[in-house]
Amino acid sequence: MAVKTDLERRIAEAHTTPIQKGELQPNCGVPLNLDWVEDVRVNTSAVERRAQSLVTRRTVKKEWQVAWLLRAITCMDLTTLSGDDSHQRVLRLCAKAKQPVQHSIMKQLGLDDFQLKVAAVCVYHSFVETAVRALEGSGVKVAAVSTGFPAGLSPLAERVGEIRRSVDAGAQEIDIVITRAHVFSGSWQALYDEVATFKEACGKAHMKAILGTGDLATLRNVARASMVAMMAGADFIKTSTGKETVNATLPVGLVMVRAIREYATRTGMIVGFKPAGGIRTAKQSLDWLALIKDELGDRWLNANLFRFGASGMLADIERQLEYYATGRYSADYRHPIA
Repeated sequence: MAVKTDLERRIAEAHTTPIQKGELQPNCGVPLNLDWVEDVRVNTSAVERRAQSLVTRRTVKKEWQVAWLLRAITCMDLTTLSGDDSHQRVLRLCAKAKQPVQHSIMKQLGLDDFQLKVAAVCVYHSFVETAVRALEGSGVKVAAVSTGFPAGLSPLAERVGEIRRSVDAGAQEIDIVITRAHVFSGSWQALYDEVATFKEACGKAHMKAILGTGDLATLRNVARASMVAMMAGADFIKTSTGKETVNATLPVGLVMVRAIREYATRTGMIVGFKPAGGIRTAKQSLDWLALIKDELGDRWLNANLFRFGASGMLADIERQLEYYATGRYSADYRHPIA
């Protein structure tokens, strides 16, 4: 019983931090300021050293680790974006979203009454209505990838229409893809106009702007694209589609969260962050949470402002929780995602 009390206390401190009241407001965008874009400088060596320090530092242990792993789960977007997706697979994913950790493990942790769920389920447009019905009343949001995901190269009218159809179908969040060529050519006005058009089409749905950082070649390009997307009204900036050769990395994440911090300082508006792709282990989730806490503060440590696009990570987190509860690891196949 003492373990339960101690663990619940740590969860209360590390898991349920609300968005604090303060001067920052939701992002509604600002006119494009090319001076902000041109002034961007990135010291790549310093960024890499700082990112490396996150993975070599001493990590949290025992009850604190459990609390942080539960936090990671609440910030996850469970995702299925494969060519062989089906309504049955989406239904299984939604069931997992509502109960991400087996009840037996939660009971062993002394948390059988703890209401645990992920932040959202992310699917292609074809499965939005299926997900909306399956998640009704659960508090888990439905996100749709849009705008010609993952390449983002279909005609603009088609991309805008895709957003509107997903919103009409019930999607509460839209993950859009920018045109990377605008970044390569320095066509910042074109990028700004594109993202602003997508934002308008989203209406009340929250928009996550996927930068495709693995394709952007330099950290400076990442920082500049981040700033333009935020000026155009993005509610979140997101690293990757998960389909690039290189997806979310800590150096890229560091550059993006510092751009978020700079934008908040300049405008008084708050933008969320989502790393996606290549995040597969419980240890990696702790590294990313440490990055957010150190660079942006506790205010960002919740699903309203931070998400993981890392469905595969859930199985490892579940194994770590079971190890804490029982002292032994189970086989991977015992923790399927969908």
